[in-house]
Amino acid sequence: MPLSLTVSDEVHALVPGFTPLVVEARGLANGPSSEASSALLDDAARRLAQRLGGRAPHEDPHMAAWRDAYSAFGAKPSRTRNSAEALARRALTGAGLPRINLLVDAYNALSVARLIPVGGEDADRIRGGMRLVRATGLEPFVTAAAGEETVEHPEPGEIVWCDEEGVTCRRWNWRQGPRTRLTEESVNALFLLESLAPMDAAELETAGAELAESLEKLSPGARITIRTTG
Repeated sequence: MPLSLTVSDEVHALVPGFTPLVVEARGLANGPSSEASSALLDDAARRLAQRLGGRAPHEDPHMAAWRDAYSAFGAKPSRTRNSAEALARRALTGAGLPRINLLVDAYNALSVARLIPVGGEDADRIRGGMRLVRATGLEPFVTAAAGEETVEHPEPGEIVWCDEEGVTCRRWNWRQGPRTRLTEESVNALFLLESLAPMDAAELETAGAELAESLEKLSPGARITIRTTG
């Protein structure tokens, strides 16, 4: 049975037009970064540079919309960047994009190439369904600091992804917690592609299909489904 994902009415009211697309993949064979996954990242950096044509990532209309969304719930978008903008800025520097593992490389490449925030979650580590909500400020966010596990709490009103156990990603798609991240042992995964106007449904669906194709090449035999949610 597919994992349930819901977006709260409070989020829809604050940021109208938000549309998430879910790529669910089961029976994956993850592993260390390879020549194939590195090639995806290198190609994404080239596509990004072509798309921007010398502009900064935040000048792209979709990234500008995300900056407005972050401002709407009180984040400072020039300091707390959405995941796609943060990756894009890195791709344009000498540091380049990180190589993490096959699955993370695939969704990071898609995020950079198309300037769309994409998150990857280990489906077996999610407790119950996932919800995008405005935080009360009491929800636990388990993370690490200086090599030690620590518990933080989101700010009241902050938009967060969470499950029955706590927050899985803070400030919408800014910082994922380690509990549900994809590791080399992950076999079932959920990828969230998050769009705002002016990105239309056709572009979002094309992005989902591209990610599914990359996953199939990196992990032949995986069972992949694509769906919108709300």
